[in-house]
Amino acid sequence: MMWGRAKYMFLAAGLGLAACQTVPPMPTSAADTPAAGTWRATATEQDRMRIRNWYRSWQAALADAQAKGYGADIEREGVVLQPTAALPNPYLPAGDYRCRTVKIGAQRGTLGYVAYDWFRCRVAEEQGLVSLTKLTGSQRPVGLIFPDNLKRQVFLGTLELGDEEMPVSYGNDRMRDMAGLVERIGDNRWRLVLPAPAYESLLDVIELVPAN
Repeated sequence: MMWGRAKYMFLAAGLGLAACQTVPPMPTSAADTPAAGTWRATATEQDRMRIRNWYRSWQAALADAQAKGYGADIEREGVVLQPTAALPNPYLPAGDYRCRTVKIGAQRGTLGYVAYDWFRCRVAEEQGLVSLTKLTGSQRPVGLIFPDNLKRQVFLGTLELGDEEMPVSYGNDRMRDMAGLVERIGDNRWRLVLPAPAYESLLDVIELVPAN
């Protein structure tokens, strides 16, 4: 099951980190320690920074795309690429989805805007957690969705490439780790916003709508 892949990815990462812990951590107060099982307790420092700077990343990506002549394309996407379009109740129900990726801003000479066709994604839940997996395409995020606030949830995962069949354990490869915001932007319409991805773009946005 796809859920099992995401769960294994985080369990393996946790075991690996535990095995590498040779120096006890400095004591901290309870107020400074994120609650176990939350996204803040799970995320790497790199990914906490990505979430913290999501708006800055978005503005930089939009500015780069518009400077390269993609202003009309950005405008045509409507709420998908509007940073403050999130609506209350971001919960993403379990099921099969159609999903498409829009990449904005460029790293190292890539295009400032690329919109891909629709692929397949799946959301699954078990024991109070939710997984999101992109099933088709050459770049496939897979990971878990954590509660955050009334307008967003937080995705933590890794990137599968090509014909790979098992994701890299989260936290083991900073070039594969992914962090993003899950937001509702309309009736039966969501997006996964991935600020500062490791490859190609400055911001990725994956639009999701139910498959049926």
